[in-house]
Amino acid sequence: MQTILGAGGDIGKFLATALRTYTSEIRLVGRNPEKVNDGDELLSGDLLNAAFVQDAVKGSEVAYLTVGLAYDVTVWERQWPVIMKNTIEACVQQHCRLVFFDNVYSYSKTAIPMMTEESPIDPPSRKGRVRARLLHMLEAAAAADGLQYLVARSADFYGPGARNGILNLLVLNNFKKGRRANWQTNAYKIHSLTYTPDAANATALLGNTTAAYGQVWHLPTSEERLTGKQLIELAAGQMKVKPQYSVLSPLLLTLGGLFSRTIKELREMQYQNSQDYYFDSSKFKKAFGVEPTGYAEGIRQTIAAG
Repeated sequence: MQTILGAGGDIGKFLATALRTYTSEIRLVGRNPEKVNDGDELLSGDLLNAAFVQDAVKGSEVAYLTVGLAYDVTVWERQWPVIMKNTIEACVQQHCRLVFFDNVYSYSKTAIPMMTEESPIDPPSRKGRVRARLLHMLEAAAAADGLQYLVARSADFYGPGARNGILNLLVLNNFKKGRRANWQTNAYKIHSLTYTPDAANATALLGNTTAAYGQVWHLPTSEERLTGKQLIELAAGQMKVKPQYSVLSPLLLTLGGLFSRTIKELREMQYQNSQDYYFDSSKFKKAFGVEPTGYAEGIRQTIAAG
């Protein structure tokens, strides 16, 4: 049995498909889980409930923590440590390996132009400090309780049906509606994006590779160094629209934050958009020989998926 905790998100559904390569017993856990494969076992509940998480992990060889909370730092600070504590305790008691699907928020500001698995953990944001705390919890559990875990880390992502994908939200969805695309802070800076099917396939592979545990892995991401403007132009060319876009400057985000909680939450993360943002996944490529999907093909498949 392999279990996905937070199975309803942008990664969870692709991960459920990818896991069929390794097991026929897949449990999907969430508030309202839906079957992806015919034989999936569904379990509804709240990961903030420790007893429920124990039941969710019971009998599992591997658990994948892919939950996505509301983009609200107060929610993150209140709920993420509880979810991680419950998950760690369940995995230790059930002798289950843990795969944590992570983002880059915990990295230092100076690491963003060239992120590797060795980049320093020194986040400048509140949301980043939450992510760093989760990593410390995992390290402590490994040292004290023998938890077997790995970190599968993704850059900002995009892909078919990605409700929270940066490229989906700012560019593709707007073009579909006949609107101008948007970009944050500076469209002339490089910005790596991880394709969600690649991320899911790689996460499944890592979870089923014993030697991968005890390590941080950057999930396969295109080596192309495209700027926001180039990504917008690539998408516009495929959608046969003009590559018109607006830049959401820090001032606009500040003003917009007066009326939108989501926009307000973006302000502290603009250090990731005011400089190059390059995510190196050469470690994964070297270890597994997997080539990430290029942006042209990834955007084509995302558009085709509707």
